[in-house]
Amino acid sequence: MRRSLRWGWLDTLLLLALLTLIAYLGYRVSIGLEYRWNWQVIPQYLVRRDSDGGWVANMLLLGLLTTIRLSFWSLLLALPFGVIAGLLRISPHLFNRLLGGTYVTLLRNLPPLVLIFIFFFFISDQILPQLNIGARLYAAPDWVQTLVPVLIAPIEQIETFVAAAFTLALFEGAYVAEIVRAGINSIEEGQWEAARALGMRHWQILRQVILPQALQRMIPPLTGQAISTIKDSAIVAVISVQELTFQGLELMAATYLTFEVWLTVTALYFLLTYSCSTLAGRLELRMRRAYQY
Repeated sequence: MRRSLRWGWLDTLLLLALLTLIAYLGYRVSIGLEYRWNWQVIPQYLVRRDSDGGWVANMLLLGLLTTIRLSFWSLLLALPFGVIAGLLRISPHLFNRLLGGTYVTLLRNLPPLVLIFIFFFFISDQILPQLNIGARLYAAPDWVQTLVPVLIAPIEQIETFVAAAFTLALFEGAYVAEIVRAGINSIEEGQWEAARALGMRHWQILRQVILPQALQRMIPPLTGQAISTIKDSAIVAVISVQELTFQGLELMAATYLTFEVWLTVTALYFLLTYSCSTLAGRLELRMRRAYQY
C-alpha cells in the first residue's frame, strides 16, 4: 500500500539548511569575489524583439532549440545502432558476437571528447564535403530550405551538425546496445524453450516473444540514456555546434556574466531533462498497466 506523504519537522530542517547553504554561496560570490549580480539583462538573451516588433528567440533559447534537435537526431540514430549491436551481442554466431562486442568495447572505453575530434576531422573534413550537402540544399526548393533550419540546422552549419549528431549516435548507441542485450537476457530461458517447442525460429522468437516482453524492462534505462544524450550533447560545443553550452560560452565571453549565464544554462538543461523524465515515467506506467491487463 502506498504510504501517505507528510511534511515533518525533519523536512523543514533540511529545507532551511538547503536555503541557508544557497544564501551563503550567494553571499560568498557577492562579497568574497566582489561580484555584482545583474539578472535583469538575462531575459533579453532568451527572447528579443525583431524589426517588426514581435518576440523571437535569442542566443540562449536558440541554443536550447539546437540542443533539442541535436539530441533528437542523435537518439534517433543511436536506437538502430544500439538495437543492431545488441542483437549481434546475443547472436548464436561467433562472428556476430565479436562484431557487436568490438563496437561496444571500443565506443564505451574511449572518451567522448576524443571521439568528437576523430569523427569531426574525418567525417566533416573528408566524407561530408564529397556529398555536397550544403550545395544540394541551396539548390533545393524554397520549402526545403525553409524546413531544414527548423528541423535540423541552418544550411551553412549542416555539415558540422551532421558530424556531431552521427558521432553522438555512435557513442550513445554502444550504451543502448548493452541495454538491449541486458533486456533480452533478462527474459527467462523458459520463454525461449517454449517457443522452440512450438517450432519457431530464432528471429521469430525474438520478434514475437522476447522483444515485446524485454521492451518494458528496457524503458527505464533507455530513458536514462536519452537524458544522457541530452547532457552529452554539450561536448560538441568544442567543434562550434551552436547548441546551449556553446551559446553560453559565447555569451559569457561577451558579457562577463559568469554566474548568471551558467545558472540560466543549468536551469534550461534541467527543465529539458526533467520534462523527458516525467514523460518517460508516464510512458513506463502506461506500458506496465497494459502489460498487466
